[in-house]
Amino acid sequence: MSSDQAHEGSSRVAVLAAMTANLAIALTKFLAWLLTGASSMLAESIHSVADTANQVLLLWGGRHATQKPDAEHPFGYGGARYVSAFLVAVILFSVGGVSALFEAYGKWRQARSGAPDELLDSRWWWVPLVVLVLAAVAETTSLRTAMRESNPNRRGMPWHRFIRATKAPELPVVLLEDSAALVGLIFALFGVGMTLLTRDPIFDVIGTALIGLLLIAVAITLGIEIRSLLIGESASPQAVARMTEAIVGSPGVERIIHLKTMHIGPEEVLLAAKIAVEPTESARRVAEIIDGAEVRIRAAEPRVSALYLEPDIYREDYRPAAPADE
Repeated sequence: MSSDQAHEGSSRVAVLAAMTANLAIALTKFLAWLLTGASSMLAESIHSVADTANQVLLLWGGRHATQKPDAEHPFGYGGARYVSAFLVAVILFSVGGVSALFEAYGKWRQARSGAPDELLDSRWWWVPLVVLVLAAVAETTSLRTAMRESNPNRRGMPWHRFIRATKAPELPVVLLEDSAALVGLIFALFGVGMTLLTRDPIFDVIGTALIGLLLIAVAITLGIEIRSLLIGESASPQAVARMTEAIVGSPGVERIIHLKTMHIGPEEVLLAAKIAVEPTESARRVAEIIDGAEVRIRAAEPRVSALYLEPDIYREDYRPAAPADE
């Protein structure tokens, strides 16, 4: 199995583990909300439903990305994984964050009006506490799975750098979602627990509002990172170094004049380079140089799926041509 296939497999395992945990958690949280009316539980229920939908989106994006290139999409469908991850950010913001803030506002108005609080009057007041503890166990298991599957690709770098540097969106999405879920559960426990202790529903409002603000913060962070990938990021410095070494080491290649790379998918890289070849009048020899360089590049960096090399004769006074006016 190639490293790319192993990376995709790690992402799929982490996503499936998170989806299974979130689906079970969502059902138990909804039950707890129906029994007690605690707004923190409703916010957490919506959060888990949004997370489950997000994992379905990530799996869909991964499946869609495996389609073969065609006339309409000559560089393939690798970018579908980025689109799915960006939709995850949108869902977290709208379905998760905004709806939780709306629920907090509604519960605050109810508290101000002096209306009786369902949680305080319910004989099932203990259910949310049990559900939240069980949910924390499940989320911890899911997060540990995501961290374990991320370790081979992280290569020892700090987690915040891994989330920013990786080109595969699934693992960072699951890591951020599971981390946010655990923090959200702490907020929910605070809201429900303090409401039961003090008999004041304002703490349930505070817990719900904190969950909403947390989800919006995570959604914005994800949106910024995925936006950069959608626009088109270059290959990593390590990958560019391998490509450069492969090109310069090719027989007949004197030097690289300029080189550009762009990820068109997590595991697909577009490479375009102008290379200086040895002065010769033989077109056959130039073709042999280019072919040899292409073989070496793909051996050094298998993710290069689209490759364009332009041969030239190097001149000391070379200057790149200015782009034509539109």
